Amino acid sequence: MENKEIFSGKTVEEAVETGLSELGLARDEVEIEVLDQGKKKLFGSVPAQVKLVRKRKLTDGERAVEFLEGLLERMDKSVSVSLAEEDERIVILLSSETEKEMIGRRGEFIDSLQVLAGAVANTGRREYKRVVVDCGNYREEREETLRRLALKLAAKAVRLGKRVRLEPMNPYERRIIHSALADNPEVTSKSEGKEPMRFVVILPKNMRTAGKKDRASGDRRQDGKGGYRKDRGAGRDSRYGGERNKPYPKRELPKEDTPQSSGTSLKRESSSGYRKGSFSGFFGTYLGNSKEESETAEEKTEE
Repeated sequence: MENKEIFSGKTVEEAVETGLSELGLARDEVEIEVLDQGKKKLFGSVPAQVKLVRKRKLTDGERAVEFLEGLLERMDKSVSVSLAEEDERIVILLSSETEKEMIGRRGEFIDSLQVLAGAVANTGRREYKRVVVDCGNYREEREETLRRLALKLAAKAVRLGKRVRLEPMNPYERRIIHSALADNPEVTSKSEGKEPMRFVVILPKNMRTAGKKDRASGDRRQDGKGGYRKDRGAGRDSRYGGERNKPYPKRELPKEDTPQSSGTSLKRESSSGYRKGSFSGFFGTYLGNSKEESETAEEKTEE
């Protein structure tokens, strides 16, 4: 019940201070209503009068509602904000003619309002109280969609024997996924990553491990004595038979006076061998190996 008292003093300020002292309250804990400013007369004076009304302490949910009303008003949004529930959780309902606009793309706008309302409602609390902001029954429909998705992806993870990763979600939606799979005997779930890209991973209990061969031992083959021997060549490139020391096929050098088809000339440098020359510039043209051979070719052309 609100406490209302009227106090008097020579001035308004004196009347207020008198009232606060008697009530044992601070100035920000009361609403002040001035009833009479007071007057000075030739003979005597009329005292000032004020009425002090103790402010009712708002609950956590009411503070969140008051905050959202002020925020949406500043954003020029025509929205009605009401407190629907305040027990184990706080539920705030938004009513608007433009529900899709209030929800936003994939619920981004209403999720932002929910985060802010949760921060305001839990200010000064030791234990966190969950806050839900809903509009047009969006939360219930979204929860049902997420539960179906969780069960579907859990079945997929079990069928493939592999972990399944969901798209990034906010803490509220991740909690729904974890709750939907909490009693599933075939899978477990956990959250990975960092906000705001944190996501849920579903892990099947029959997860397959990658079959990697032991490189040190290689394939094991029977050695004829009832045991096995190591085949260190197993798994190597089949083009060369899987043998470690088998030499690569040698490439024979072209003979002299033989036209080249690769466009690369091999010039004789000395009797010790050949070295690879630069590209001739003409595909399939043989330029010869020495200056003398070039002059001989020119003479034959003149004839």
